[in-house]
Amino acid sequence: MTGTLYGVGLGPGDPELTTIKAARLIGAADVIAYHCARHGRSIARRIAEPHLRGDQIEEPLVYPVTTETTDHPGGYQGAIDEFYAAAAQRLAAHLDAGRDVVLLAEGDPLFYGSYMHMHKRLAHRYRTEVVPGVTSISAASAALGTPLVERDEILTVLPGTLPREVLAERLAGTDSAAVMKLGRTFGNVRGAFADAGRLDEAFYVERATMDGQRTGTLADIDPDSVPYFAIALLPGQVAASVPGSDDPVAKSSADDAEAASTGAPTTGTGEVVVVGTGPAGRDWLTPQVAAALAAADDLVGYGPYLDRVPPNPRQRRHPSDNRVEAQRAAHALDLAAAGRSVAVVSAGDPGVFAMAAAVLEVASEPKYLDVPVRVLPGLTAAQAVAASVGAPLGHDYAMISLSDRLKPWQVVADRLAAAARADLAIAIYNPRSKARPWQVGAARDVLLEHRSPDTPVVLGRDVGGAGERVRIVRLADLDPEDVDMRTLLIIGSSTTRVVQRGDRTAVFTPRHYRQPS
Repeated sequence: MTGTLYGVGLGPGDPELTTIKAARLIGAADVIAYHCARHGRSIARRIAEPHLRGDQIEEPLVYPVTTETTDHPGGYQGAIDEFYAAAAQRLAAHLDAGRDVVLLAEGDPLFYGSYMHMHKRLAHRYRTEVVPGVTSISAASAALGTPLVERDEILTVLPGTLPREVLAERLAGTDSAAVMKLGRTFGNVRGAFADAGRLDEAFYVERATMDGQRTGTLADIDPDSVPYFAIALLPGQVAASVPGSDDPVAKSSADDAEAASTGAPTTGTGEVVVVGTGPAGRDWLTPQVAAALAAADDLVGYGPYLDRVPPNPRQRRHPSDNRVEAQRAAHALDLAAAGRSVAVVSAGDPGVFAMAAAVLEVASEPKYLDVPVRVLPGLTAAQAVAASVGAPLGHDYAMISLSDRLKPWQVVADRLAAAARADLAIAIYNPRSKARPWQVGAARDVLLEHRSPDTPVVLGRDVGGAGERVRIVRLADLDPEDVDMRTLLIIGSSTTRVVQRGDRTAVFTPRHYRQPS
């Protein structure tokens, strides 16, 4: 078994910018290799030192020349090529012996890095993995706090060793540029920026993220002070633009931010989005609703439903009692009319016995006709309870609320009777409260006038929540004491079946229909 060659990028210099994967591989390797000049010091090794075990084999790959002349018959390139071939042989000996080799690289291994010369010579012979690192361009941009490109702008990366006229031509024809390998080339590079008419737009960064980091405008740098680890950056005009106080978009954003912190109305275009959070926690929330909640300035809703939304100090919350739907809707619309982005929060689906209808009713008043209103669906309690046992709502069904707060009880009873006569499965919402404990029994009696006593009834309480409880009983055995306001009832039709499947009971209503006997 041969070893694995890892080309590990360490980032631009700050050890904290070394990736977790790079640190793990460095600590586990049999052999640590790194390039260095003849003085023996290696920036890559210094960055990696916190992760070295202390008992690993080290292979310093010492360049025979750097910038000086050489008497090699092939000149500088001949000397370097010979060095790379010999270095590859040294690493291959470890790999052939089954030892894993980590070759350290500043920045990214395949971005102007020495590692690539070993990769070309060894990757076709041994298992090889490259671990990317933060590049010097990224580090320099971060050091300046200036983005380089935005939207469709083009970034061009250039070596400072190019002829001045070539550099100038490339700089004149691009939106943004990074010029690497400065040091001795700095005068040539700065001249190219001047020739391209872009010197006043350019910046300079040296030793980004290292001790001694220095930044400045390119035109102001002393050429004699420039080290090799320096870079010239030309941000794109769009990326470098900073909206001023005369920019209406920026001013609107600033006004909105101030208003959000003080509670004053904003000056932007507001809207009301009525959302359903589903029957329980975050797992039941749709991505569409999550995005709307995240974007809102204000959250309006019944207190316990607002409590389901994680707090965000940027947002203002407006909890209210469950019996003031019209006032809640008007408050949300007033906020939106003042420019706020408002989410009206309902549990389940906002269009099922919830806030969507209330908001739209109030929004139909003349004063609110210009306020945008959207409704985003949520998973209903009926769907959650039905799914917990199978598919009791698999055919035609009705949804009926037992609450008589907004409609007379006789209307409720008539609708129950009509649904029962039509042989529909029925999902019953709001079955019981402290003020009306008698209605479950009354509803049961109405249904028994048209349904078999053996009709299956699903009682689903807090489905998806910590207090989830699901039971299946006969209609004749439905006990009002087993029902509370957090319970939803599903009354089967004449075709609804209860089937024991192993240790689970399934309830479903077939999609094909047979006439009741």
